Parts: sequence; structure tokens; C-alpha cells
Amino acid sequence: MKFLYVGIAIAILLAVLAPFLASSDPDGLESAAGGVVEESKMSKIEKTEPVVGSPMPDYSIEGLGKGGEVAAIAVGTLAVLAISLGLGKVFSKKN
Repeated sequence: MKFLYVGIAIAILLAVLAPFLASSDPDGLESAAGGVVEESKMSKIEKTEPVVGSPMPDYSIEGLGKGGEVAAIAVGTLAVLAISLGLGKVFSKKN
């Protein structure tokens, strides 16, 4: 159980530090897609609106600056942990 608490503490610490450590000019997924997908198709994809809007777009809560980024990442981290623990309990029950 101690291992679980240490893991949760590390996850929350990373969530708090991530907005301050992350690059302000990331190059990941969009750059990789640009190398694989034709430019004409890429512009169509970028103009397409999502079917369901994100509750916290761009890992942030509007109007809160870095604090909104920290909150959004922390909430997302806790949600994933809660869902994982819940599913673990459901599937670990013996029939």
C-alpha cells in the first residue's frame, strides 16, 4: 500500500511540475504527422471540428494561466488513477 501512495505522490508532483518544465514550442505529434500525411490532407484535418469538445483543451483551464494548467493536469491524473483503481477492483473480484 505504501508503494501505491508513493506512486500517487510522484504522479501529482509531476502534474504540478509539468507546465513549468514542458517546452513552450513542442514538436511531437504534429511534426510527425507532417512527415507522413500530405500537406493538403493535413490542412483539411486541422480545419475539422471535433465531434465532442474537450473539457480542458490544451491541458489548461481558461483564464487561470499556469495555475489552470497545473489544475487540469492534476485533475486528469487523479481521474486516470481513480478509473484504474476502480477497474482493478472490479476485475480482481473472484467469482
